[in-house]
Amino acid sequence: MRQLIRGRTLSFHADPAETGKAFTYHHDGAIITRDGRIEAIGDYATLRAPDLPEIDHRPHLILPGFIDPHLHFPQVQVIASWGAQLLDWLNTYTFPAEARFADPAHAATMADAFLRLLLSHGTTTAAAFCSSHPQSADALFTAARARNMAMIAGKVMMDRNAPDAVLDTPQQGYDDSKRLIETWHGHGRQRYAITPRFAITSTPEQLAMTGQLAREHPDCHIQTHLSENHAEIELTLSLYPKARDYLDIYETHGLLGPKLLLGHSIHLKPREIARMAETGSRAIFCPTSNLFLGSGLFDEAGLRAAGITTGIATDIGGGTSYSMLQTLNEGYKILQLRGQKLHPLAAFHWATRGNALALGMADRIGTLDPGTDADLVVLNSRATPAMALRMETVETLAEELFVLQILGDDRAIAQTYVAGKPMLG
Repeated sequence: MRQLIRGRTLSFHADPAETGKAFTYHHDGAIITRDGRIEAIGDYATLRAPDLPEIDHRPHLILPGFIDPHLHFPQVQVIASWGAQLLDWLNTYTFPAEARFADPAHAATMADAFLRLLLSHGTTTAAAFCSSHPQSADALFTAARARNMAMIAGKVMMDRNAPDAVLDTPQQGYDDSKRLIETWHGHGRQRYAITPRFAITSTPEQLAMTGQLAREHPDCHIQTHLSENHAEIELTLSLYPKARDYLDIYETHGLLGPKLLLGHSIHLKPREIARMAETGSRAIFCPTSNLFLGSGLFDEAGLRAAGITTGIATDIGGGTSYSMLQTLNEGYKILQLRGQKLHPLAAFHWATRGNALALGMADRIGTLDPGTDADLVVLNSRATPAMALRMETVETLAEELFVLQILGDDRAIAQTYVAGKPMLG
């Protein structure tokens, strides 16, 4: 189907933190979609045609759909659980909740709820951890395929330091992942992420088999955690006493590279930063969970200066909101505490094209470029009385984006499109 979607359009082609000519904005813009992709973008007056169906979203902003590069699908009923530090929180809440995903019916129900929540918050693509049960990954991929969403996901591999109900073995983790890759990876818009939870819950034998999977399937992503808090780092190094540092554990097993997504990456040593930059490994900032669990303050400017590509993510359910707007809000505050600045234009680039770059998918998602998938979010900057009142004094696009970033949430999402199809209402 060919259609025209009208509104104020904003798309980035560079990072505003690095150049002044980073985006294209049309005050009365239009996007023409055909068969799930963007065919053209420009001024409405230029693109309109008598026989072309129109959807009019004026005066709202239309951006690429938000991308969330790190969150946990089985933690939909863990979010907002009173927390202490990371390891206590995992044992008290997370592992018991994840054990329920051995039940395919429960996994299917939660997958439907999870994706409805993402879409209601304007997120069209995510990189998600599933539970250790392969049926949890099957459920999420099945629900994403039904919506034609671009989803990256993988069953967690973990063979120690957790209850038996959520453990696998090195061979089982390999076999389950292998079958899931064959079933889902590259089928439609689905992509697989090889997913060792983190070094604490994987033996050297399991990480060796993870490296084997990575060699056998170099086009798959790899997702795990790195240096979230000091107690985690201390325990990790006690389990791997020969490692030079936390990153060295993953490096030793052949996991570093542009496909590796390292959640948190807060307390990094100079050697780790240098190796991440040299190998192209990605650091994923999770501001709301870092605050909720008291983990620490991400050093965006330091990693940028080192040449590391970063993403920004919700980290549900240690994270406290499905909203990428609220994630940008808390990210702004963390960087303020670091003495760093997050300009609103740079923030919205980060949640769209920036996260697409972190995932290596900017050729398909994260922009409004012709030929890319028609995943869109429509933002209402006057969605609440407080926002509408503040907007009475706004004079620039950057000011409007900052209102959305600080005051916006799911109420600011007027519509979400996946492959050109409206998903809300």
